[in-house]
Amino acid sequence: MRGKRFEPVKIGVIGLGSWGRLHAATLAGLAEAELVALEARRQASLDAVTTQLGEIPGWLDLDAAIAESDAEAWVVASSTASHVPITRALLEAGKSVLLEKPIADNLAEAETLAPLVNADSSNLMLGHIVLFSSEFRQLMDEVGGRGKVSYVNCVRHRRARTLEVFPDESPFHLTMVHDLYAAQALMDRVEPTGFSAQVHRTAQGAVDVALAQLQWADGTLGSFAAGFIAPMAMGAGGFDRMEVYGDGWMARLLPNPRPITVWDEEARWPMPYEIRVDPSGPTGMMAEELRCFCRVVRGMEPVPAGASYADAMQVQRWLDRLEASADANRP
Repeated sequence: MRGKRFEPVKIGVIGLGSWGRLHAATLAGLAEAELVALEARRQASLDAVTTQLGEIPGWLDLDAAIAESDAEAWVVASSTASHVPITRALLEAGKSVLLEKPIADNLAEAETLAPLVNADSSNLMLGHIVLFSSEFRQLMDEVGGRGKVSYVNCVRHRRARTLEVFPDESPFHLTMVHDLYAAQALMDRVEPTGFSAQVHRTAQGAVDVALAQLQWADGTLGSFAAGFIAPMAMGAGGFDRMEVYGDGWMARLLPNPRPITVWDEEARWPMPYEIRVDPSGPTGMMAEELRCFCRVVRGMEPVPAGASYADAMQVQRWLDRLEASADANRP
């Protein structure tokens, strides 16, 4: 099916922060898609993207964007708090949606989308670029060939100023969630039996470090650390590390930053992820994720395991239990 040609999917992007702009630039270069609409809260955000990509229709009002644009599918890359109301409006209008994770700040709000989602989740795919990373795909092959995982250890840290840029987000929802999705895939969606978490707070009460532990019935352990505590000398994208241990083997992924460092007055990491957008065409995991979404919209393949609404709800339940544990463990 992947080699079969189809009419490009007309897609819009909602939310033009750094991730939304990257979605827009990637879509603009894909043969499988046609970027036909942008929606943002500020005119300056629309202007910045059209300066880069050309004249693409833009709106500051979601209802008008849905009613007036040609988009048949949308990428939602806005703040977590806005995910559910935006996605509800799109699904009610009969649109297909690629929604960046997590679905919501809490489980109860995420559950309200259930009546609008198709049984096979074909109208709602969750953003999960790790699934399309070449390194993670290789890791999944290694796990499949080597057998049971004993321990998963994930670290994901960002600069301290992340709290200023995303004041309404926490390490659980902004960063750790990606590693929880990866663990879900590694454990083949098996539900953990044990949940524990702790947080560190700034003097102002904001969570800047989150630690979590999961345990499965077969004895497998998972530990996760995510924080907004790194100094400014760290690359803007922070750093990520994943280690997976089994009986007599282990694997380590260092997906961020990518293994290219540039030095001048200071060290820089110009490619924090396996994502490139250039005139020859987009490559890497975001391009592959969006190509997959286009095929899903055209009914050519199902939503991949790990990116369905049911998968997202499982991880949302994990987040709720971990945050409840962190609250219970608060000094």
